[in-house]
Amino acid sequence: MQFDTGNTGFMLLATSLVMLMTPGLAFFYGGLVGRKNVLAIMMQSFVSMGVTTILWWAVGYSLCFSGDFHGVIGNLDMAFLRGITLSTPFSGGARIPLFVFVAYQMMFAIITPALITGAFTNRVRFGAYLAFLVGWLLFVYFPFVHMVWGGGALQKWGVLDFAGGIVVHAVAGMAALASVFFVGRRRVKEVSMHSIPLVALGTGLLWFGWYGFNAGSELQVDAVTGQAFLNTDIAASFAGPVWLFLAWKFEKKPKFTGLLTGAVAGLATITPCAGFVTTNTAALVGTVAGVVCYFAVSVKNRLHWDDALDVWGVHGVGGILGTILLGVFASKAVNPAGANGLLAGNMSFFLKQTVAVLGASVWAFAFTYGMLKVIDLVTPVRVSAEEEAHLDDSLHGEEAYDFEGRAAEPAE
Repeated sequence: MQFDTGNTGFMLLATSLVMLMTPGLAFFYGGLVGRKNVLAIMMQSFVSMGVTTILWWAVGYSLCFSGDFHGVIGNLDMAFLRGITLSTPFSGGARIPLFVFVAYQMMFAIITPALITGAFTNRVRFGAYLAFLVGWLLFVYFPFVHMVWGGGALQKWGVLDFAGGIVVHAVAGMAALASVFFVGRRRVKEVSMHSIPLVALGTGLLWFGWYGFNAGSELQVDAVTGQAFLNTDIAASFAGPVWLFLAWKFEKKPKFTGLLTGAVAGLATITPCAGFVTTNTAALVGTVAGVVCYFAVSVKNRLHWDDALDVWGVHGVGGILGTILLGVFASKAVNPAGANGLLAGNMSFFLKQTVAVLGASVWAFAFTYGMLKVIDLVTPVRVSAEEEAHLDDSLHGEEAYDFEGRAAEPAE
């Protein structure tokens, strides 16, 4: 087969952009926590780049995209990427090497569990997190990739998810909420985030990478690719200012972190819709995301759920909201490979989207809570009070900043 060099080049670029999102997430989360806990939260993102890659190469890709076991999971026929050669084509019609698709999907697998870490920041032991990372990928992420994108039950039923409203954001957000309930509230709360510039840097990297996340999910270069790219930017650009103005009204100050968090909420919410709705709809989705996610975080605060970095309110609520809004606004006029939504008279599609995302959310929450209980029987999940006060040093023997002003050691 003759590969399309344009599509192949574009998908390699999109893959690189999605890879950049994980370091971006590390900076985003790292800026939001206290000075003595920066490395622990950043480490949880960066270690996923290694551990998830190994798991994806060994069994992950095969479980997601090879075979089908009762519509829930694939098989191990392509474990260790067996049978894939330089000339093996991707079967989806984009005329790209299968290796490129493997790499692109791997970047999604890397960032999805890393999203969860912002909820339980400062509270989880590193060894327990590694067990959580592997277990969650095997029993939550891989099955939903297969069910939605890999020829499984939800895809056959007609559920659509352009770039990960269900597969990434809804399941990660609900897993985050379950982890908050399991590990409990922080004993030591930071007075304030230690570096808003780091948060801004992380947001910029996430926003930039999201073009690869959403536009790349078309898997080729065509008009829908451009539509998804523009929709991504429009939704974020509406959601950020909406969150900013709500914070200005209710918190009496136009906060920079509100603008940044709102933009990320818009990006998460447009993700399932990006290649299936019009640009006008993207503006509406961004506006609704800014409002709904802002008040979701407000409700979380009133209920004293210690989701430290608002993973549930931004990613969980955003992913669920975007998937349901896709059921309302989807249009075949935008993407003939998609569907018409509720406004076009297709009640069935709207109900499928709603049932699918709510069902996925319930499973992600229940399994995550149960898995943490099992891990805790093997190794304690939560750090001690003493470790929590100086997390970076106690867990990793390193600190981001020199608090003691130590003098240089004399030369030998």
